Amino acid sequence: MSTEIAIRIINFTKRFGNFTAVKNLNLDIYDKEIFGLLGPNGSGKSTTLLTMATVYKPSEGDIQVYGKSVVKESDEVRKFVGIAFQEPKAMWIDKPIEILTWHARVVGYGSFEARRVVREVMEELDLWEHRNKMFSELSGGNRKKVEIAKILIQRPRVAIFDEPTAQLDVIAKHNVWRAIKELSKEGSTVIVATNEMYEAEVLSQRIGIIYKGELRGLGTPDELKDKIPGGDIIEAEIEGVVSEHLRGILLEKLEAHKIDISNGKLRIYVNKGEEKIVPALNILNNLGVKVKMITMKEPSLDDVFMFFTGARLGD
Repeated sequence: MSTEIAIRIINFTKRFGNFTAVKNLNLDIYDKEIFGLLGPNGSGKSTTLLTMATVYKPSEGDIQVYGKSVVKESDEVRKFVGIAFQEPKAMWIDKPIEILTWHARVVGYGSFEARRVVREVMEELDLWEHRNKMFSELSGGNRKKVEIAKILIQRPRVAIFDEPTAQLDVIAKHNVWRAIKELSKEGSTVIVATNEMYEAEVLSQRIGIIYKGELRGLGTPDELKDKIPGGDIIEAEIEGVVSEHLRGILLEKLEAHKIDISNGKLRIYVNKGEEKIVPALNILNNLGVKVKMITMKEPSLDDVFMFFTGARLGD
């Protein structure tokens, strides 16, 4: 991952009347990374992205996109940024082929190239057979695909996706995820706002957890999981007795946070369990405890969200 900063968010606050949607947000997003902004509806994700795309202006602070300020140089910022909105934007009487061909021409394609790239993207998203329907006749999922197609046609330097797979079925979700990853490989910096744990984990190189307008956690999925004290669980099915002496050795050698034993199952709560499962097995074997099976379970992103915010994402 590049260390060049693509987007720098500096003391960003956005208020709507007396309501503060985002409060004093500071965040760097790196060039060519896929960055996930994870949080529930109303957490400030869309407000941040819409300000990044110059739809809103900050109440305080600034956002810089490749060194250009959304406050002072919004026209320059718009040259870098493309956004797929959470709610698809189109006239009800438009046809997808017309919407996307017009969009291709606006972002700089010639007539022949516009027709070519529009067909390629529509086929990639399984939209081609719907090209001549009215936008009002499309399902919610296909309207969402039209919105996403705009970014895949534009291929901007900064590609913003706000809840990109809302209303999509499983197959369509995987198609969109594949297209987003390809966009990143071709050089775009990608930002994905989502309230889906799995989507954040499958796409993002780093994740920012945002809740009630504030950044609560930041890091790779593994880094975030490792910040939960004793978040990994080494679980062993055993025969024999775990003495207090053995329990003390396990606690000390594995730097365990706690140990539970019940119904022939030993649970050891540790950090970086992948590094400690083999030492755990060796300690048990050396002290005469027969291990029938041993596994390691790491925390989920839902556990991570709960740790950083005190709330479940679904709540």
